[in-house]
Amino acid sequence: MESLFLVIATLCYLCGTVGYLIYLLKDREVLHRIAWTILLVGAIFHGAALVVRGVGTGHFPLTSIREAISLFAWVFVVTYLVVQLKLQLRILGSFVSPLAVIFMLSSRLLPTQAILAKESFRSGWLIAHVTSIFLANALFAMLFSLGIMYLLQERRIKKKNFGLLYERLPSLDRIDSIANVCLMSGFPLMTAGLITGFVYATMIWRSPWNWDPKEVLSVVTWMIYAILVHERLAVGWRGRRAAWLAILGFSATIITFVLANLLLTGHHSVISGNLYG
Repeated sequence: MESLFLVIATLCYLCGTVGYLIYLLKDREVLHRIAWTILLVGAIFHGAALVVRGVGTGHFPLTSIREAISLFAWVFVVTYLVVQLKLQLRILGSFVSPLAVIFMLSSRLLPTQAILAKESFRSGWLIAHVTSIFLANALFAMLFSLGIMYLLQERRIKKKNFGLLYERLPSLDRIDSIANVCLMSGFPLMTAGLITGFVYATMIWRSPWNWDPKEVLSVVTWMIYAILVHERLAVGWRGRRAAWLAILGFSATIITFVLANLLLTGHHSVISGNLYG
């Protein structure tokens, strides 16, 4: 049942992406509604698959890197669906939905080896850590998409290439303002995620800091976003520089989220085979 639900969810994400890419070319509200609804249906089946997985294994579906990426793909899609209702930037779906498909498909290629003991989720600190980090990363993934949108639109304006894409993308100010909302919402969540992670690490390893590669990369990623927040608030950074830093920040997030688990030795690593908790 879990596999069937995941297949349906993946197909829905793919169809939703096709719908949004068509919407990128043709400004028809009905196309957006259909694509948004398809993504919603996919998120429902994806959520059902996660529930079935959790019930069947007896633990929260987050003990392996495959489960983690699948769960993140679901959080990302749900976050986008909610944000779209609030901010009404329809064209954002044309950039977000392909990312969701990439996360969903890549999760099927990743190892199933456990890196987290199921008993870990008896701790409220770990649950708070995971929830905060996943929501922050979902917002940062949208910030990444907005950064790409900004650079594309800016390039067309500078080259005076007022073609179809220019007409379909929102103004630079509109993109920048929504990017600011994602940043200012995601950064406190990321900070809370790091703090709760340090508390949990103290409970497990008797120290909040253990020089684990993922800890180091997480702090580096946090610093990138901290710089972006500071420059926006104190210096008034907007536009191109902010867009590039947002792209850099999410690239660091991916490295922290995936590569640290696969290629580096540490408490979170598939290589070391450590189960913490």
